[in-house]
Amino acid sequence: MNPTLKDYLMLHFIVLIWGFSAILGLLISLPALELVFYRTLIASIGVAFLFLIKKESILIPAPAMIKVVATGFVIALHWILFFWSARVSTASVCLAGMATTSLWTALVEPIINRTKVKWYEVGLGLMVISGLLVIFSFETGYWLGLSMALVSALLSAVFSTINGRLTQRHDPYQITFYEMAGACLFSLLFMLVYSQFMTDGAGIQWSWIGNDWFWLFVLSGICTVYAFSVSVELMKRLSVFTVNLTINLEPVYGIILAVLILGESEKMTSQFYLGTAIILVSVLFYPVFNYWNKRRKVVRTLG
Repeated sequence: MNPTLKDYLMLHFIVLIWGFSAILGLLISLPALELVFYRTLIASIGVAFLFLIKKESILIPAPAMIKVVATGFVIALHWILFFWSARVSTASVCLAGMATTSLWTALVEPIINRTKVKWYEVGLGLMVISGLLVIFSFETGYWLGLSMALVSALLSAVFSTINGRLTQRHDPYQITFYEMAGACLFSLLFMLVYSQFMTDGAGIQWSWIGNDWFWLFVLSGICTVYAFSVSVELMKRLSVFTVNLTINLEPVYGIILAVLILGESEKMTSQFYLGTAIILVSVLFYPVFNYWNKRRKVVRTLG
């Protein structure tokens, strides 16, 4: 097989794995917080094991370690809301909200990196809002789940932008380890509040039921450690534009998988799919406009 074609197929496979995450959240009986705790615990141990095999140092300077661990706190809250959204609604609703991540990034990145907001990003943002209004108008029963997914998407934009700066100074695998450890720590600390006010007296569910152990290791090992490692490797050979464009297909793959695997419980109204289609079209247009804008600047500079 042609090496480039093989990379493209592998990239789509990784995006397919990420789209499967919301479904795994429904297959595992653990509540969202406990699920994130075990996911990040297993993932951090897995990354540490990789460093042990490669016999490389996992340590980074203390000031940087604090920043990366704090970013892990944001990641933990993002995942908690992500899985919670799927629980109170459906995996399809959760993924529809998560489809706004790249456009949240378009608004968050200029604030963090102190750059100008681009006109086409504002236009695509309005397009996303119109798609959300279509969904909210006809799927009022899922407003809580969709709202959680939107906040989760915003948090994803925040930590992705921060990671874009961190990866310029530190090894991606070191960042992953400390972020997973930070996310695990946040989940553990949040349990103090969660067990008192948000469990109706039931307390924390520590025990795994049935096949939970299997799906947890799939989520932690394949969807987190493996998928991240392969995506980093692919970015050495594929352009950033190609990678970002393909990642935007995650909600599409996820919604299709949800309907195929979970069946009737994931089938929504035609208006839901119309609203989701509007969001996805805007998401797919974003990297195209971004690429076109960069090319125009290059031509203007050369001219």
